[in-house]
Amino acid sequence: MYSASQTEDPATSLFREYLKIQTVQPDPDYDGAMNFLTRVAEDIGLESKKIELSSGRVILVLTWRGTEPQLRSVILNSHMDVVPVFEESWMYPPFSAHKDKAGNIYGRGAQDMKCVSIQYLEAVRRLKSMGRCFPRTIHLTLVPDEEMGGKTGMELFVKHPAFQALNPGIALDEGLANPSEEFSVFYGERCCWRVTVHCRGDTGHGSRLIEDTAAAKFYSVISSVLDFREKERNRLLSDPNLTLGDVTSVNLTRVSGGVAHNIVPSEMKADFDFRIPYTVDFKEFEHQLESWCRAAGENVTLEFYTKTMIQKVTSTNDSNPWWKAFSTPLKEMGLKLKPEIFPAGTDSRFVREAGFPALGFSPMNNTPILLHDHNEYLNEDIFLRGIHIYTHIISSLASVPHLADEP
Repeated sequence: MYSASQTEDPATSLFREYLKIQTVQPDPDYDGAMNFLTRVAEDIGLESKKIELSSGRVILVLTWRGTEPQLRSVILNSHMDVVPVFEESWMYPPFSAHKDKAGNIYGRGAQDMKCVSIQYLEAVRRLKSMGRCFPRTIHLTLVPDEEMGGKTGMELFVKHPAFQALNPGIALDEGLANPSEEFSVFYGERCCWRVTVHCRGDTGHGSRLIEDTAAAKFYSVISSVLDFREKERNRLLSDPNLTLGDVTSVNLTRVSGGVAHNIVPSEMKADFDFRIPYTVDFKEFEHQLESWCRAAGENVTLEFYTKTMIQKVTSTNDSNPWWKAFSTPLKEMGLKLKPEIFPAGTDSRFVREAGFPALGFSPMNNTPILLHDHNEYLNEDIFLRGIHIYTHIISSLASVPHLADEP
C-alpha cells in the first residue's frame, strides 16, 4: 500500500509522466508522446524507428533483436491516443496523474492503455538488466488513432511492407480490467456495425392525421431493434456462462428529423451501434435488419457507416504454441485466466484479419472497468504487479522453440 513517506518507484513515475502528455482526441500531442517514448527506449537500449503512413500519424517501432532473428517475432502493441474527457466530472484534473493516499493513480489513459505501454517497456528493461537474451526478436509498436477506429494507424500498418518486415509471430494488445480475482484475456472481438436507418414518408401540416408518415416507420424500426436488444440482454443475464462478448448488443445512439413544430417530417433517421459476436451468421443478421425495415413500410432503407466482417479468432488450446507460451507462466504464478471475446474493438482485429494470432491482455484484476469513464484510475500496486507479470509472459513468448514452418 502506498504511503506518502515512501519513495515512488521509477516505473510509477514514468507512468505518471506519460499520463500527463495530452494525447487526447481529436488533437493528440503525438510529438510529446514520441519524444517521451523515444527517450525511454534509448535509456533502455532499444532500437527505434518511425513509420509515417498517414500525414501527421507516426507509428513508433522499438526493437530488441533476438539471437535468431529469422524466427517470427513477438509484437507488443499499444496505442498512444486517449478519448476526450469532461473535466467537470473528474475528482482530479484528468491529465494531472494524481495519486491518492490509497495509491490510485487518476488520469485519462490510466487503464486505456498507457499503463500497458509502460509495463511493456519496464518489463523489457528488467529482462535486459538481468542479462537475459532470447531467440525471438521483440518489437514494441506504438500506434496512433486507435480511439478513432485505427484507420490511420494499425489498419494501414498491417497492410504495409513495414509490418510484414517485423516477421510477426504473435501480437499482444490491450484487454480490460476485471473486478474479480480473474484476469481477462481476449482471443477475438465482436464486429462493429454502425447503421443509419432512413425512414421517409408523407409530409404536411402538424394539425393533420397524415397516413404513411416517416415517424410511424421510425417507431416501427426502433421497436423491432429494441425488442431484439431486450432478448439479447435477457439471454446474457439468464446464462452465467455467457459474457458480454458472447451476445449481440445494440444501442440507439442518435436520432434526427424534422424542421419545425408544425410540419410533419418527410424523413427521420436513427443511428444504431451493433456489436456482433463472430459466431453469428452475418448474412442472416443483415437479412434480419432488412426485414425490420420492410416491416416498417415503404421507403425505409439501411446505410452502413461501419460494417466489420472479421470473424478470425486466436486459438486458446495448448496445441497453439503461442497460447501455451502465454498462459503457462500465468498458471505457474497461480493466476486465474478467463478467456473471452472482447465486447468492443481494438487494434487486434486488424492483426487477426492479416492472418496473425493476437491476444488482448491488460493485467488488471480486482479493478473496476473504467476505460472511457470519468475518474479513470489504476492502483499503483496493480500497475507494478503487471510489470512483473509481463516479464514472465514476454520471456516465455520470446523463448518459443522453432516451429515446424520456421527456417
